[in-house]
Amino acid sequence: MNLDMQQFKADFFKALAHPLRIRILELLAEGDKSVNEIQSLVGSEGSAVSQQLTVLRTKNIVTGTKDGNRVIYSLRDPMIIDLLTVARQIFNNHLVDTISMLDKINN
Repeated sequence: MNLDMQQFKADFFKALAHPLRIRILELLAEGDKSVNEIQSLVGSEGSAVSQQLTVLRTKNIVTGTKDGNRVIYSLRDPMIIDLLTVARQIFNNHLVDTISMLDKINN
């Protein structure tokens, strides 16, 4: 694997490395949304959401399309949905391992 690919992956994962950005991507995985929709669904103030959307847009992970005076955001690549699903499965596997380890300690 060449250095460019490794750098791309490092930058890509760095762009995902924020809980609010992950939440925004999970919401966009369900369908395109405006900034106001995202704000109300995450229950976070507008400036925080806009800041995180800017990071995701700069890294070409989401795209924004003007719709009148609104901007509608969408995932640039639907494979992000697969990535989020795999991350959830890895989390669940860790959880199962931890629970089974705790069971052994307690028995």
